[in-house]
Amino acid sequence: MMKIQLAQPTNIPAIMQVIDDARNIMRQNGNHTQWINGYPSHTVITTDIENKHGYVITNNQEIVGYFCFVTGNNPEPTYNVIDNGNWLNNKPYGVIHRLASNNKAKGVAKACFDYCFTQTNNIRVDTNNNNLPMQNFFKKYGFTYCGVIYVADGSPRDAFQMTIS
Repeated sequence: MMKIQLAQPTNIPAIMQVIDDARNIMRQNGNHTQWINGYPSHTVITTDIENKHGYVITNNQEIVGYFCFVTGNNPEPTYNVIDNGNWLNNKPYGVIHRLASNNKAKGVAKACFDYCFTQTNNIRVDTNNNNLPMQNFFKKYGFTYCGVIYVADGSPRDAFQMTIS
């Protein structure tokens, strides 16, 4: 059974392995432009954990996934500008970043999103336009495509949002 808990500094080696596995899976699926130049780095993951935003997904005590989850009035400043569309609302929201799975367990993404929707009813996400598996998951889960945002380095990302009552 999958469990989700706040990541601890001792989890970092296993998290970095999950991220490497996820990056390799992206490449196998034709996504060569996301998670490049060492991103997400050890430093980024350490900061997530220090800020209590990093989570591990375990299956039978093995770390099989990782994600960063932040909530608030403006948890992702790069979402302040959206092109070719609009957000569904301007209410406080949660944002999920760095969702990674090593493919050793089915349902990691669903477990992540199910958990996050227990924390807030309004979630925004983004992904590279080459990340078709993630885009398909967003749509299947019920997210609405909202437009294009630009991450800190200026790269475009497809943006999605979902609100539940």
